[in-house]
Amino acid sequence: MTLRILEPGPLSLIQDLGRFGYQNIGVSPGGPMDEHAFSWANRLLDNPLNDPQIEINLGSFHCEFQLPTTIAITGANMSAELNGVAIQPWQSYSIQTGDQLSFKGARSGVRAYLAVRGGLDIPEILGSCATVVRDQLGGLHRDGKQLCAGDCLHYPVSKPVLTKQVPDEFIPEYCQDITLEVIPGYQYEWFGRQERQRFFNSVYCVTPQIDRMGYRLSGEAIQCQRQNLVSEGIAPGAIQIPADGQPIILMRDRQTMGGYPKIGCVTAGSLNKLAQCQPGGTIRFVKKDLYKAEAGYRVEKQFFCGISHSA
Repeated sequence: MTLRILEPGPLSLIQDLGRFGYQNIGVSPGGPMDEHAFSWANRLLDNPLNDPQIEINLGSFHCEFQLPTTIAITGANMSAELNGVAIQPWQSYSIQTGDQLSFKGARSGVRAYLAVRGGLDIPEILGSCATVVRDQLGGLHRDGKQLCAGDCLHYPVSKPVLTKQVPDEFIPEYCQDITLEVIPGYQYEWFGRQERQRFFNSVYCVTPQIDRMGYRLSGEAIQCQRQNLVSEGIAPGAIQIPADGQPIILMRDRQTMGGYPKIGCVTAGSLNKLAQCQPGGTIRFVKKDLYKAEAGYRVEKQFFCGISHSA
């Protein structure tokens, strides 16, 4: 009853939706970088929304299934092959004993998700199995380490089920030129009018300095009237403006406290898009009303949560 890792790729991690309720003691939530793709993988299999999956970063992943099941793959197109035959993401597939699944390099996007019907059997720590390498928490051995060749992940045997495909209108196009929606934050007024205009009228580049903690951008420098702040709690998607004026967008494994001023916060949907943008991509920002952003997020969460209640 195992999925055996033959080749893990540069960074393959066990993720569920995250570890919540512990930021007050410095524990990062973690969770999938692209929550939209993660949620669709579980939905394709009628899994509970929080069932653990493998987040595959950049590709070069190879595994073998030792008992029958059904799988789903979503997210980046990494030229996946099942027993040497090309398959497409955003679909589910029937698996037989001995079947092998492989991913090559990412053709578009950065991260792919592999889900197994019934979920992977991964031990939890602090209520979650999400892997946060920096915190040394989560993952197969609860120590925050990425998956390695030879690792065996248990899953329940399941009979073949009808395979499914995500409708085209829900499959995002992973581009290298993206627009991110920003909710102005409570420190927004600390930035002068000219600085705010510069921020929304400029084009920024995604630098190679990106990871699960944050994405550093380069472009027109933005200056804040205040810099020496007391550290405070920070949210996913927060846009920090350090002294050099180059924005940093905080991601899933962000630190729980920060002292840089924040011009705003990227919406959840835009954060998913950014997580699939490779270095060299270009970023533009547009304002988003808080209540409209919240309404859109609630609609998506209700859509995915409905299947977990009925499964």
